[in-house]
Amino acid sequence: MRGRSVLLVATLHRPDDKLLPLLFMAATARDLGAARIGLVAPYLAYMRQDRRCRRGEGVPPRHFAHIVSEAVDWLVTVDPHLHRHESLADISSIPGVAVRAAPAISAWIGAEVPRPLLVGPDSESEQWVRAVAEEAGAPSIVLEKVRHGDRSVDVSVPDVERWRGHTPVLVDDIISTARTMIETVAHLRRSDLAPPVCIGVHAVFAGRAYEDLVAAGAGRVITCNTIPHESNAVDLTDQLAQGIRSALRA
Repeated sequence: MRGRSVLLVATLHRPDDKLLPLLFMAATARDLGAARIGLVAPYLAYMRQDRRCRRGEGVPPRHFAHIVSEAVDWLVTVDPHLHRHESLADISSIPGVAVRAAPAISAWIGAEVPRPLLVGPDSESEQWVRAVAEEAGAPSIVLEKVRHGDRSVDVSVPDVERWRGHTPVLVDDIISTARTMIETVAHLRRSDLAPPVCIGVHAVFAGRAYEDLVAAGAGRVITCNTIPHESNAVDLTDQLAQGIRSALRA
């Protein structure tokens, strides 16, 4: 390893079992004379709680980014969960490349889904859903919420008659409990639209989330191969390779 650039590859789902071995491996490579050490983590863990929700809580993305920045010299990942940050540079002190899955997802939709309609479950999803829709050359909508009180909310598909004959496509970056997708599938099915295609970048699928999503009425459940899972159908190998080349040139 002396004088070489070393790439450590570890997709960090179930990260508690992987983090210490990864840190020890990085330290060993450094001890053996590696010139630069990079981490290629197709799924980057601990990114979801990016603000303090309750008094006394930590902010895991910043803490984890600090740990990683002390261990390696650069980072390549796929669509990290950075909803309140512009880029990895906002939380990390090392160069980072965030590979976008949207182009590959859009290409898959264009090839596999007849008359797709991209659907966002709420206003927070609108930016992400529209980006995928534009690249796929497909229309997009965001479900409308009508609040009747503190505990009563109706969700509806705007202009539902216009979209008959289209295949709804739900897209999200992480599918963990899948509760949002399951609820959205139910709303779409009640509107007599076709069984939707559910697409996630990262197949976390806590517990029986995958089985529950299928049982809820999803026509297909598709994910990228950032986390090994039976739903993997969108290959991001080439995109990751481009990200690595970019990081090595920096």
